[in-house]
Order: sequence, then structure tokens, then C-alpha cells
Amino acid sequence: MSQRKTSGDVGRATIRDVAERAGVSVASVSRVLSGNYPVSEELRRRVMKVVGDLDYVTNAHARSLAGGGTPTVAILINNITGAAFAHVAKGVEGAATLRGWLSLVGTTGDDPERELALVNLMRQQGVAAVVLLGGAYDVDEYQLRMARFARSLDAAGSHLVLVGRPPLEGDVPATTVDYDNEGGAYAMASHLLSAGHRRVLLLPGHAELTTAQGRLRGAQRAFEAYGVPFDPGMVRHGPYDYEHGYEAVEESLKAGVDFTAVLAGTDVVAAGAMQALRAGGLRVPEDVSIVGYDDIPLASQLTPQLTTVHVPYEEMGRVALRAVADRREGGGTGRRRGSDGDHLVLGTHVVVRNSVRPPVRRDWSSTRNQGVT
Repeated sequence: MSQRKTSGDVGRATIRDVAERAGVSVASVSRVLSGNYPVSEELRRRVMKVVGDLDYVTNAHARSLAGGGTPTVAILINNITGAAFAHVAKGVEGAATLRGWLSLVGTTGDDPERELALVNLMRQQGVAAVVLLGGAYDVDEYQLRMARFARSLDAAGSHLVLVGRPPLEGDVPATTVDYDNEGGAYAMASHLLSAGHRRVLLLPGHAELTTAQGRLRGAQRAFEAYGVPFDPGMVRHGPYDYEHGYEAVEESLKAGVDFTAVLAGTDVVAAGAMQALRAGGLRVPEDVSIVGYDDIPLASQLTPQLTTVHVPYEEMGRVALRAVADRREGGGTGRRRGSDGDHLVLGTHVVVRNSVRPPVRRDWSSTRNQGVT
């Protein structure tokens, strides 16, 4: 009985493999696959069964994209409406269009299983590259499976590009385009500390997300550098959305938590936090300062305009696509971990606007029973 190749196999079936398994000539297989020659129904069924068993159709498609035709790049994003990584996708798509490449966009819904399934599907579709946007989950099984898919993509003539997340461990054929996530958080926390804030509510993101981990580390380093004790009880983990920002601040106000500033993990989280402060009768920045991260257009549209960390998202997308194109044209393997062509890091910086002032003294116990809606 024939055995179907699995997604983890790195050996690629050839047309000779199909012919041998089907017991026909290579020319007969070619005629069936091209569809340009008359063949018997029995021959067509026999060949196509073996093609399915060996996963040969997708492999052939992958090789055609690697060697000619119109390359396609798959962009996998958590949420297509998320402003930050929508800008990365825009950068990838724009750079792809300039080269005459096609772009596909898939959404993962913040589900690591769906992300892995989409990577495997894109491998089967024979895309020139799979570009993964956003933080990864710091779970060993997830990392191991992603490394396996990276090798499978490489064997199929494709390539995995990680954008905005750390590189995979070990000798993995993948390119990483990252930004100074931890450095940006360090600079942002330092900005608050230099203004005199010592009680800062931190909303870094989901605890298991590498992006959140980096932003929390950056803030902790800033506290250490300023000689200010870091209080883990001031950290509120949650998703990068408006609702989390609102609820985290609302609950902290109701509990009478003493804070003079909020360091939000994204500008969207900051917007939710800002609204919760207003609902609690507090002014920004007169009573509480607030800062964000990303510098999406929303940051300059809020009132007051939000001080935040600028991340060059669109440029990251362009760099990611260029890395793939250069690798294809130059014949590089992308296997040299730590080399300039394998792990690229772009800088971040603080954009100072109007949402930070030196702290004021107030009786935080008065907020405990205040009607926050």
C-alpha cells in the first residue's frame, strides 16, 4: 500500500517517483498532468491517485514558482483590521507589486494552531514565501513545529520570514525582520520615570506573547536603571485591544490602586485606558499620564495626542520582501543564524506629544467606590 507523505517530510517527490509508483512512463505522467494530450480515463485515475499519495501536485507548483512564473508571497496576520501590522502588510504588498509579485493575506485570529495550519497550507500551495507578522507564542511545541515547517518550506523552494518576532532557535532556514521592541519599551518607561512617575500601571500584552515579554523586560530595565523598585503587582496582562485597556484601568481604579501613569502595550490599549480614566473622573495628563506603543495614526488623533513609541512597520514589510527577493536572486540559503541577511533589526524611538506631565498627589482611596462605567 502506498504511503502518503506528511507535512513534516522534507524529501520532495519527483515525476519519476510518480511514474514508478504508477507503473507508467514519465512521458505518460507528463501527458496526464499537462492536460494537453488525450489519455485514457484508467491512466488518468491511476496517475492522479499516485499524485495525491505523493503530494506531487503541490511540489510541482512550488518548483514552478521557485524557477519561473509569478512568485506569490503569503502574508499571515493576526487580525486584518489591526492597524499596526496592517502597515507591515502594506509594506510587503507594495514591495511585492513593484517586483510584479502577487500577495495573499490570511488571518490567524490570534490562534497558534490556525497559524501553523495556514503555514502548512501555504507550503502546499507553493508560495515563494510565507511572511508571519506579530509576536510568537513562547511555547516549546509551537516553536518546534514552526521550525519543522520552515525546513519544509525551504525544501519546497519557499522561505519563511518572521516579522516582529524573535528568530527560531537552532539552524533553521528562516529570515527574521524585527524591531528593537525591548529598547522601545525601555525608552518609553524612562520617559515616564524622568518626568517623576514612580507608580506606573503596565499593560504589556498577553504574558505568553514574545512581544509582551520584550516590552515588560524593557520597562523593568528602566526601573532598575533609575533605581526605582519594580512592583509586579502593577502589571495587568491581556490582549492588545481597546477593551483590555478600558477594563484594566477600570478595575484598578475601583480597587484603589495607586498609579500616576499608564504604560500601555499598544496605542489601541492606550485609547481604552484613556477612556476609562475619563469615565472615572480623571483628566489626561493633568491627573494621570498615559503612553502607548506603535505610533499608528490613532496616536495623533486622540485628545490629548498620545506620546508613544514609533515602530517602522511599513518599512519592516518592505525589508521583509526585499530579503526574500534578494535570497531568490542571490541563491542564498538563509541558514546562517545571526548573519546580516538572516536577522535584521530596525530601530524604534519615542514620539513625544501631549499625554505626559509630572505626577500630582491625590487621594487614590477616593476612587475605590467611585462609579466607573
